[in-house]
Amino acid sequence: MKKNLTVILLCTLTSLLFVSCNCKPVTSNLDYVDPYIGGMGHLLHPTRPNVQLPNQVIRMHPLRADFLDDQISFFPLTIASHRNGELFGVLPGSGNPAEGTWKERQTYDHDLEIVKPYYYYTYFIDEEIKIEFVPGKKAGYYKVKFPANSNKRVKLNINNSGTWKVRGPESFTGEEEIGGMKAYVFGKFSQKGEGSIRTQTIVNQRRKTSREEPQLWFDFSGSKDQEVDLKYAISYISPEQAEANLHMELPEWDFEALKNRGEKIWEETLGQIQVKGGTDAKKRTFYTSLYRTYERMVDINEDGRYYSAYDHQVHQSNKPFYIDDWMWDTYLAMHPLRMILEPKKESDMLQSYVSMYEQGGWMPQFPLLFKDNPAMHGFHATVVFLDAYRKNVRDYNVEKGYEGNKKNATDATMIPWRNGERTVLDTFYREKGFFPSLRPDEKETVSQVDGFERRQSVAITLAHSYDDWALAEMAKELGHNDDYKYFNQQSTNYKNLYRPEKKMFWPKDSKGEWIEIDPKFDGGPGGRDYYDENNGYTYQWMVQHDIPGLIGLMGGKKNFTANLDQLFREDLGRSKFEFWSKFADQTGLVGQFSMGNEPSFHIPYLYNFAGEPWKTQKRIRFLMDVWFEDNIFGIPGDEDGGGMTSFVTFSLMGFYPVTPGIPVYTIGSPAFEEVKIKLENGKTFTLKAMGCSKVNKYIQSAKLNGEVLNRPWFTHDQLMSGATIELVMGPLPNKSWGAGDDSVPPTGK
Repeated sequence: MKKNLTVILLCTLTSLLFVSCNCKPVTSNLDYVDPYIGGMGHLLHPTRPNVQLPNQVIRMHPLRADFLDDQISFFPLTIASHRNGELFGVLPGSGNPAEGTWKERQTYDHDLEIVKPYYYYTYFIDEEIKIEFVPGKKAGYYKVKFPANSNKRVKLNINNSGTWKVRGPESFTGEEEIGGMKAYVFGKFSQKGEGSIRTQTIVNQRRKTSREEPQLWFDFSGSKDQEVDLKYAISYISPEQAEANLHMELPEWDFEALKNRGEKIWEETLGQIQVKGGTDAKKRTFYTSLYRTYERMVDINEDGRYYSAYDHQVHQSNKPFYIDDWMWDTYLAMHPLRMILEPKKESDMLQSYVSMYEQGGWMPQFPLLFKDNPAMHGFHATVVFLDAYRKNVRDYNVEKGYEGNKKNATDATMIPWRNGERTVLDTFYREKGFFPSLRPDEKETVSQVDGFERRQSVAITLAHSYDDWALAEMAKELGHNDDYKYFNQQSTNYKNLYRPEKKMFWPKDSKGEWIEIDPKFDGGPGGRDYYDENNGYTYQWMVQHDIPGLIGLMGGKKNFTANLDQLFREDLGRSKFEFWSKFADQTGLVGQFSMGNEPSFHIPYLYNFAGEPWKTQKRIRFLMDVWFEDNIFGIPGDEDGGGMTSFVTFSLMGFYPVTPGIPVYTIGSPAFEEVKIKLENGKTFTLKAMGCSKVNKYIQSAKLNGEVLNRPWFTHDQLMSGATIELVMGPLPNKSWGAGDDSVPPTGK
């Protein structure tokens, strides 16, 4: 009897637990996506729970400080760019603006919020309002349900300068200016209301500034219907085009149809990669990372036309026109990932780059919606164009792309965060082979140098050595032999700043003399006098295009791997408080290795080039486990709209493109027993890691298409031909696998 009672109680308890956790079986990869991952930044920016269709204009997230914030300021109708401003905004409420009782923010309950890539729901707990949202391509749809017998009001705001116009009792248009261009919205409500325009003074306490903001209010309090729907569309051409976009995309009031369409699109998109084995936690990290890589770039072509901020003209085109890319962040992994998954789309994106060059006169580096933002340093579009060409992604004007990249290299300034013609510093670089640093007691003499960003002299020299290598290789591909000779010689400039006794790249003054510094801490905020966002320990490894050359500078493979080992063990030399007060971007530290910033991505894979791939397997698994968990702290640095999560996507699959421009992938340690990638050409690439587990992270042996593979790399052509790679995994390293001289991955030199 007691035994039966125990069984009954256990069964009952199990049933209750199942109900309370609202468990449901996973039916698609979409179920693993958790947009909250990384929602609390360690030191810098958190991720945002974006709701959008892949690479489309409408990108919405509730505007709040981070995941811990329990109030929402408003819902953007779209964003201009990742961390670069919202366009328009909407917020329902019951307050009365005439009486000054409107609440500036609305309180919500985290546990009542639902965020999926294609759908959003929340509940304003104070005013008992339910809000739902689904995105289209250029259009979006909000569904708002007010409590019975409440005031039903909707406020629409402008975040920069702009105007509103009431078109009637149920429709409106808006115009907002950002960065010298205009965005337009046309919106329509599901029922008639009373529209009015009011001006509110918005005060920024932190910046001690204020501005007058026009607000559009619609009052539906006279209606007995508790639900108010809003559908709208965005245009960068005209308000008339915004209205046309809405009619084309959302002719009916069918919220569920739009929701179901978005769900299907995301299921197909994320279904391109199928994984087996591994933990559910790793699958959440993986598919959330994959989802984030589709935030950018976005197609702004509107029914065969698009407005370009690069010549301020409207162009006729049947091809997509993509904007919003941060090349310093995305050339490393995001563009290479797209060349595997969607090479046709990548071609269209590169043609967009070419078009922006033709329209604006320079090859852009951070092509935002409203301008080329001269952010960071380097001309890394050069690398992406070479990488694409060698991966047979060529459906764009290749010669014009080469022309634009060459013009940047010969005529544009290398000074960080600056666009424009070359300066005396650039001439010095081309003549002397390095970017000169200032001594601590010297004042800046070149007016174009930014007062905060500084010269970044070592980072500049290393970046342009890689960029010039890529330009040289592209010149060779296209038969421009003189260009090849010149830029190939320039690609070795990195050697001019290597200081052997320090085992690092080191700043020199204009006389060619070393400047004595502490490479861990000197150089001002982010080390920007010499480096950029990271210190000398990170830039010790920034020679992806000539890894054998770097190994030679360090005295051979043994010294190279010893230096790599020490990178992960080197202490801060000071308190964490003191270090991060200066190097806020150098987060996710393991020793002096920074997992939270893009220049570090390739570093754990460098052991593959020195005959110790088991160390790559050890390091990459450790980094994935420590810094990329499936929780709100699961991103160690700025995620940069897919820049970092594309690295995570590659690394969890088990391979990575260390040198974009060389069509080769180096093997790490897969987190899953099987990865299948469905390719656009109809073939399937398969990577199996037999026996893979948390402990079994070391490769014992490998096969490629049934043949023994004793090297830690494979080619892009093999991947795209539908190869099958089989890895046998175990708990202890096989130190002989991939260790021979003939196992080293191909490099640029």
